Amino acid sequence: MTINIVNLSKHRLPEYETAASAGMDLRANINTPVELKPLERKLIPTGLFIALPVGFEAQVRPRSGLALKKGITVLNSPGTIDADYRGEICVIIINLSTETFIVNDGDRIAQMIISKHERAEWNVVEALDDTSRGKGGFGSTGL
Repeated sequence: MTINIVNLSKHRLPEYETAASAGMDLRANINTPVELKPLERKLIPTGLFIALPVGFEAQVRPRSGLALKKGITVLNSPGTIDADYRGEICVIIINLSTETFIVNDGDRIAQMIISKHERAEWNVVEALDDTSRGKGGFGSTGL
């Protein structure tokens, strides 16, 4: 699949790091370092603009290494970039650690996955079919 992209950042385009990678890293495109205190959240620009085909979305997700080692995650995870959005891709990150974290220009701050999706149409009915699970939720299927 080919996606039109405008790169106004100082960095190379997102790319898959391995042949089997699902996501591409997004990099911070900032002029000065951004300080994130514990429990603080900020919007970090990437300098990237994309035009997805209808029927696809880009999902912005945390990077597992940042989450585990530094407590940095994407707040609205996964964030969705719709096919008709033409603004800059920005990432809402939050510091869930007890230490201040510094975002520097070019840091890999999130990953982006391109995903196909369907559009649903509602069919209003009086009742739903029964299943063995039924109304069980929130841990009802076992440990």
